[in-house]
Amino acid sequence: MPNNMSNIQKFMVRPESKALKKDYSELSMPIKSIFLFLTSASLSTLTLAQSCEDLQSIALPNVLVEKTEMVGAGSFVPPAGVRISPETYQELPEFCRVSMLLTPSVDSDIHVELWLPIETWNGKYLAVGNGAFTGNIRHSAMAMPLSRGYATSSTDTGHLGNTASFALGHPEKVYDFGWRSVHEMAVASKAVIDAFYSQALQYSYFTGCSAGGRQAMKEAQRFPGDFNGIVAGAPGLDWTGRAAAALRIEAHLVSNPPAQLRQSDRELLYRTALDFCDATDGVQDGLIGSPAGCNFDPGVLQCDAENAGACLSQAQVNTAQMIYSSPINSRTGREITGLLPGSEIGWTDLGWTASARATGLDQYRYLVYADESWAVDQFRFEFDIARAERKDDDTLNALSPDLFEFIEGGGKLIAYHGWADPQISPSNATQYYERVAQVHRGRDNIHDSFRLFMAPGMGHCAGGPGPNSFDALAALETWVENDLAPDEIIAVHRTNGVVDRSRPLCPYPEVSVYDGSGSADEAENFVCQRINQ
Repeated sequence: MPNNMSNIQKFMVRPESKALKKDYSELSMPIKSIFLFLTSASLSTLTLAQSCEDLQSIALPNVLVEKTEMVGAGSFVPPAGVRISPETYQELPEFCRVSMLLTPSVDSDIHVELWLPIETWNGKYLAVGNGAFTGNIRHSAMAMPLSRGYATSSTDTGHLGNTASFALGHPEKVYDFGWRSVHEMAVASKAVIDAFYSQALQYSYFTGCSAGGRQAMKEAQRFPGDFNGIVAGAPGLDWTGRAAAALRIEAHLVSNPPAQLRQSDRELLYRTALDFCDATDGVQDGLIGSPAGCNFDPGVLQCDAENAGACLSQAQVNTAQMIYSSPINSRTGREITGLLPGSEIGWTDLGWTASARATGLDQYRYLVYADESWAVDQFRFEFDIARAERKDDDTLNALSPDLFEFIEGGGKLIAYHGWADPQISPSNATQYYERVAQVHRGRDNIHDSFRLFMAPGMGHCAGGPGPNSFDALAALETWVENDLAPDEIIAVHRTNGVVDRSRPLCPYPEVSVYDGSGSADEAENFVCQRINQ
């Protein structure tokens, strides 16, 4: 690290290289020892203001407590049909399970679960986000915060199921999904927490990835007082833009099969992109540290049909260039960001991921045109992206760069995104960060409140060949509660459960750069700095 940067500025001190595997492998496990240390003083005096059963009669505006029940330690069983290993819940402490129905409008049907630890409460509340258009309570995501002593909640966002069909004829449910359900959940959950515990709530947090990252950003923008700290992973900020980008490629490839990229073609693109861009961070290690600055031209792979197999046709080169490209939304002048070099392994025969195309189709079928028969062959980029944004009107999109109230209120926001994400363009995250910095008149005016961490070689929310496991929540807690901002977050990669690579994630626009000595698989041999692109 640079000499002027103290280890106390980081949320975690770097371990010695010989102890790397041991220290980092413990990072992703439930942090019982840390939790016990932080809460030992309060556990002996923790009392309840009322019983779990009594919460059923609590009176709150537009809130019906449908059920309360005590759940013994390690005995929680998820609802039938939920495909999550029972081991996820085996070490949970005893808690009060509260089921609520929220009705902020006459057409709202928002279900929420709130889990309240009985003897292990740390004085904090953590809400968890959702994914895609899925409407369900995310019990598996609630397990981690409960194990750390948090009161925790999740919402189904006002509907059940995996599609956007709920939107047909129900505009209020679109508002519920877009922004209202999380806010109403936070308000109701904090009221119940205040009623249940005799001690006052100290801190409130939110964490989510993908659609949950979109929810996180929406909270910071629209309800800046709901949470003290927010983690937004791979945020789907430009919800309508991502839908248009994925359908743009799919429409092209459906009508032009010879232009499709087979798995072998995608692997060839990936290997060639690595050859061009791997060394930009000072070391050739199979990761592209800053793909946005990689000037990889897939045209170098073009050849005639006689050499097929080790190269691409002109049509296939055009496809790759389309996927990398960022077409302009003529209505707003904003780039609709494409995917980046290093993400090719995650592409499909029809371009982006199947999930990106499915949510894109749902967006247009149910929210834009309200026509279940609408199909991708009807998609026209310039016309349809403009129509989608007019119809959305800041309901699902989380693009407002105005974080003034959130910052002035002392809120802290950590966003992260994998550079190799094939589902939501990582350039969407950097584009938004730069717009926020511009509106707030410079990075220095947001750096104490909002930091973005880009992860080399990481896919969508997790996965990929790069370091993809890290504890953003711990970094956020340290920032909010101790005013120690994360100048880096250590991420690790595991193979068969064993850590084989670590790397510091740096606050954008800094990237981790090899210092020229030691193993390229150890975080201690990298420094955060800006590089010329």
